Amino acid sequence: MSEYAQIITIANQILKKHDLCDQCLGRLFAKKLHLSSNKLLGKKLNKKQKTSKCYICKNLFDNLHYYLNMMIDSSSNFSFTSFSVGAILKPSIIDRDDAIRSKYKLRGIDSVKTDITKQLAKLYSKNTKKILDSLDSDVTFTVNTKDEYCQLRSKSIFLSGRYTKNNRNLSQKQKSCSNCSGKGCRVCDFHGINEFDSVEGIISELLFKKIGCTTAKFTWVGGEDKSSLVLGTGRPFFVKLQNPQRRQFRAISKKHNSVSIMNLKIETKLPSQPIKFSSKIDILISADSKLSAPQLKKMKSFSSSPITVYEKSGKQTEKKINSVSYKKLSDQKFKLKIDAEGGLPIKRFVNGDDVVPSVSSILKMNCKVDEFDFLDVKINDNN
Repeated sequence: MSEYAQIITIANQILKKHDLCDQCLGRLFAKKLHLSSNKLLGKKLNKKQKTSKCYICKNLFDNLHYYLNMMIDSSSNFSFTSFSVGAILKPSIIDRDDAIRSKYKLRGIDSVKTDITKQLAKLYSKNTKKILDSLDSDVTFTVNTKDEYCQLRSKSIFLSGRYTKNNRNLSQKQKSCSNCSGKGCRVCDFHGINEFDSVEGIISELLFKKIGCTTAKFTWVGGEDKSSLVLGTGRPFFVKLQNPQRRQFRAISKKHNSVSIMNLKIETKLPSQPIKFSSKIDILISADSKLSAPQLKKMKSFSSSPITVYEKSGKQTEKKINSVSYKKLSDQKFKLKIDAEGGLPIKRFVNGDDVVPSVSSILKMNCKVDEFDFLDVKINDNN
């Protein structure tokens, strides 16, 4: 008996017990015959007059345009090139499909779920000219035929940029939404934050409006106090945007009150290792005793040996100061300007809290920071 004759025999055995639509019947044998159209093969095999719904899919394949329209509607505000499709079916459909394939020993064929996603992908691509990419798509549709809805998820994109800050009363980081602790809820419109009164908040608000993402997760290159200024070319940062609506745009620069956001542009990924950087910092310092010129001259020694920073965890790190200059402002005040390796805790460096040597230990008097500003932040070339 030829292979095709065997297939007709099995198909007739199935059809004696169950009504199947052309798509489901053809799917059971198309791969074995190396045919591309399940439906055409099903029509050829299915001589029986259909009197009821398809036993396996309950005529789901006849209703795919309903779900296609859901996909088109859900993606109308998104710009993208490639897509993939997943599906959620009623368990009973999958169970019936498995039972048929098992009973008649039909191996190496697509499941009903796989065929649903293939057909939806073909229809969507034909209607929108978007490219199917099952491995690395810009957006992913999940079509739920059980509860009749479509969910779209857009692959995250990564940006880099810089900011300057000219307000002494503005935090770098934004507090999370108090209702969801940053996870995203209706109160915060699923952003994880519901206030925009920090550098992070101002940048996030811009990204929500310009790109239409749900959340923005920042990787900062260093940080500053609420009262510190960030000047010069600004502080670099990286940000991951989840579920973005736009995927391509020119570099964005924007000034918002005291914060200037510069050269926001797309990156292929976030840094995998901590960023090495250096900062030029202006530090205004008060001492509890009268300062002399010979004492202040000792500040020059900071550039000759590393600064050791001890943490409560027991870990210790060394930070290098590349250059030092100072200026006496009064008997008990002076300004210290340093170019330091990133991560040096400025207040502890001055008051000597588990930092050796410190300004206080060099001057042999108690010193504290009145304010400190970042004049510039430079990423090292060897990152």
